[in-house]
Parts: sequence; C-alpha cells; structure tokens
Amino acid sequence: MSDLKSAGSALISVFSKDGLEPVVQKLNELGVTIYSTGGTETFIRDLGINVTPVEDLTSYPSILGGRVKTLHPKVFGGILNRSENDDDLAELEKYEIPQIDIVIVDLYPFEKTVASGASEEDIIEKIDIGGISLIRAAAKNFKDVICVSSVEDYSEFLKIISEGNGKTSLKDRKRFAAKAFNVSSHYDTAIFNHLNSEELAFKVSFNGGMELRYGENPHQKGHFYGDFLAMFDKLHGKELSYNNLLDVDAAVNLMNEFQNEAPTFAILKHNNACGLAQRETLHEAYKDALAGDPVSAFGGILISNSEIDEATATEIHELFCEVVIAPGYSEAALEILKGKKNRVLLVQKETNLPGKLVRTCLNGILVQDKDAKTDSKEDLTYATNNKPLAKELSDLLFASKICKHTKSNTIVLVKNNQLLASGTGQTSRVDALRQSIDKAKSFDFDLQGAVMASDAFFPFPDCVEIAGNAGITAVIQPGGSIKDQLSIDYCNENNIAMVMTGTRHFKH
Repeated sequence: MSDLKSAGSALISVFSKDGLEPVVQKLNELGVTIYSTGGTETFIRDLGINVTPVEDLTSYPSILGGRVKTLHPKVFGGILNRSENDDDLAELEKYEIPQIDIVIVDLYPFEKTVASGASEEDIIEKIDIGGISLIRAAAKNFKDVICVSSVEDYSEFLKIISEGNGKTSLKDRKRFAAKAFNVSSHYDTAIFNHLNSEELAFKVSFNGGMELRYGENPHQKGHFYGDFLAMFDKLHGKELSYNNLLDVDAAVNLMNEFQNEAPTFAILKHNNACGLAQRETLHEAYKDALAGDPVSAFGGILISNSEIDEATATEIHELFCEVVIAPGYSEAALEILKGKKNRVLLVQKETNLPGKLVRTCLNGILVQDKDAKTDSKEDLTYATNNKPLAKELSDLLFASKICKHTKSNTIVLVKNNQLLASGTGQTSRVDALRQSIDKAKSFDFDLQGAVMASDAFFPFPDCVEIAGNAGITAVIQPGGSIKDQLSIDYCNENNIAMVMTGTRHFKH
C-alpha cells in the first residue's frame, strides 16, 4: 500500500508572509482548497486566489481581539482525524467537517518581541495559542497531514508538492513533523525562561546548530549549537574546529576584562593566556604579549581590544596562529593577514554573552552564574603594613583579571602591565607558583618588582616566601584562610605588600 497522500485542502495562517506567495500559487494550481484567517486571508485574496475564511467553516467570528480564531472542532477535527479509522470518517461526515491535508502555520515572534525591549503586555500577547495548537495537531497526525511550521521550510515544501503533483510521502510528513515539534519545543522553552523566576528547572534550546569536522579529538563527533554569526563576522580562513571554538570563547571572555582600555593584546593556548600586554600602541602590546611565551604562541588564538593596524598585522603574519579576533582591521592589515589561506580572521561584534555557564556532569548538567565579578581598587583590603605602590597596584589589578580566566590552581606573574608567566591547572598552588617562576626565567624576565596574583587563598606562607625570594614585591589574593595571618606576617617581615579581594576566582 502506497504511503503517498494527495492534498485536497490546506489551512494557512501565518504571521510572516515572506516567501508565501509561490507556495499559495502552487497550491491553487494544484486545485487545493485553501482555508485561512485574518491578514493571511487578505494576502491570499489580494493574489487573486480563492480562499475560504475559517469563520465560514466554523460559523464563529474571530473573537477576543483575535485571540481566538482557529480553536474549533471543525478545524481540529479536520486535522486530527485518522483516514484509516471508519468512525473518524463517519464523524467528519456527520458534523460536516472537511479533511485538512496541509497546515502552514508560523508563530508570533515571541523571542524577537522580548529582545526588542517591548512591554510585558506586548510580550504576553506574542504568546501564540492557536498557532502552537495547530502545529502540534498537524504534526501529531503526520500519517495524514503535512505540517509546515517555518518560513525556512517553504522552499523544500514547494519542491515536494511540485515534484509530487500535490502528493506527499510518509517519510516527508514525518520529517516535517519533527521540524514542527522542534519549533514548538523551542518556542515553549523561550516562554518558560522568560516567565520563570522560581521554578527549579533548566531548559535550553538552540536552533541552527552546525556539525564540526570532529570533536576534541578526531575520533569524536562534534557539533556547535548557537548563533556564531551573531557574535562574529568571519572574513577569512578555514572552518573552525571544536577546540578552536573553546579557545575563541576563552579569548573573548578574557578580553572582555579589558574593553574600553588602552590597546591590549592577548595570545591564548588551550584556553589559557600565554601572553598578554597593554601598551600605548597595539603594535607594542602585541610584541610584548608574544614575548611572554613565544613558544606556546605557535598555533595559538590571538585577540585584540583594538582595530589591528598594518604594523601589528605585519608582526602577526610571521607567526603561525589559528585564529585572530579583533573589533576591526585596517584594509592593509586585512590584506596581510589573508596571506595565510587557513588563518581564521574574525571581527567581534557587540553582543551580550550568556549569564549562565553550563557543563555536563555525571548523568546530568551543572549550571552556575557566570563569574561576572572583576576585582577593583574599591574591593581591596590592605592586609600588610607595607602598602603597594601606585604602579604595583595597577599591576595587581591587571594580574587579577588574567588570573580569573586561567585554569585553577593558578598563579599569575605581572610586571608593567605585561603577563610574565602563569602556572596553570596545577594540583598544588606551590607547583603553580614554581611553574610560573621557572617559565618567566626561561624567557629572561626580571622578576624583581613583579607582582603575583592567586585565584584562591594561601593556607600556608610557603607561596609568599617563594615569591619574595624570586623578587616579587606585591601580592593579590582573595584571603579567607584561617591561617591568613601566617602569610601576612611573612610579608610584613620581608617588605612585601599584600592586598585581599574577598573574592575567589576558581576556574575548573
């Protein structure tokens, strides 16, 4: 038995009329009876095509300011009846209900209305009731009905009915049903998240996912679900990988700490900054960022808070790097950087990043607020008798910003607004400190007068002792250990300034 179904009638009720005309013209050409409502009915009639108002079918007008138009047994009976069920067919005949074979419906633009800053009253009115009900009904009965729930599917639907002369296959109807439930579930998620303030539930929905070449490793599949193009204009280069995206995310979050500041350049590798500097010119900032670890910079992710100029691009071009991110590029800089065909060049747009962080854990997920706290001068408690000098204080706050975005346990060493080295992801804070000191010395940095940032408190004075012996003169840390005084005492005895922020910045 064939699973092909001929279409005799269609219900069309859409908010957006974009792309609808050729679909309606084809349905009319195929002799399909069209039922419609309101503005869609007017649109179809203006095309010179016969259309039956839903009010004529139901014998009820649109009421409550348009809130109720299609919610009627003669509409939903026509959609939900089962063609192989004799009782259903008998009831259609008894109550004079026409079979509806095609449902073309979209939904009120709830998310766009919320994003526009509209009033709560306007937002509530954009919660679709009839549309969502029609979509669910038609998708449920995909054995008999094809549901077209998005303007993005018009061209595919038009191709199907054109090639099939009005007939649709079960495979296509089922596929469109899945699309419809994707639309409805995404819509309900958006409404829930807007209204919810107390319910302990987590719902997230993304449309427009893209398949990546592979995941973290070549034997793993990978996908990205999000609107990458809302954040970036991609000007050049190959497709981004799973690992590229993680590094880009780390880079963007780090550089957000330095927006609207002097020219700042950062180089990241494996989600951590291996070089970062702030200077009067971007060219100088790049050169000093690269000096922080020219070895790790190979194959890294580069990001700037300022437009990249020709001089900076000329320096960058000498380095093999995966991705360059900036708010803009001069024409000359762009031509230079395009000299490597695979190098990805991104222009970062002004967008709001999510306020929640999500990651899988065991058989579920962990959700937390983003660490939006940036340590400032006003947050500091001066723990030692020796207060930091103005330059040391500037370096301490600079180091704290980097430390916040570096894997725990971490220690960050800074001097003159330049990252000298960091110890990242160590199981011991002492190991993190030693790693950073050894790394800084390997690149011939003078640690005398440098400052140290720690993402968590010091339970013992060993770290400040090691730091002091290396030439470090000021320390920033959250404090909060029951043994804070041991580190404070050592600093007082050895002329090291220590400030406490009161905020821990673990990053696992």
